[in-house]
Amino acid sequence: MNKPWWMSGVPFSCQPNCGKCCDEPGGIVYLRPQDAEMLANHHGMEVTDWLERDCRQTMDGRYILKSDQYTDICIYLDGEKKCTVYEARPAQCKSFPFWAENVRSDRSWKLTVSSCPGLDSEEAFIIDGNTIRKKILDDRDAFRGFRKWPA
Repeated sequence: MNKPWWMSGVPFSCQPNCGKCCDEPGGIVYLRPQDAEMLANHHGMEVTDWLERDCRQTMDGRYILKSDQYTDICIYLDGEKKCTVYEARPAQCKSFPFWAENVRSDRSWKLTVSSCPGLDSEEAFIIDGNTIRKKILDDRDAFRGFRKWPA
């Protein structure tokens, strides 16, 4: 069996004040139970209270972050395109651009490269294949999400 194309590493460096991965209207951030705990702690809240304030449930019941009611972008992205919860951001956010849907084909990867300036940045450094594999698995785990608390 051949190794995935990304196993030899991919250059990437998240760019300051970019926010392109967070400011797309209609974006969905699926949450793992660990993400909910981390974000609730970050806000000094009980998980159930944080879920009620900052999340909603999809049609199939998975918890996702709410979007801003006016812009429909992430509620944690400020006006300068900075993440206000960066230290506690969910696994799906930490995994970008190495989402399963982005690395599954040459076409999807080219679309990702065209929209993410961190993939062709001069400051980019090689993200090794094992780290990319972990990010892909974390993204898949987040996509499965959870439907009840405690999970």
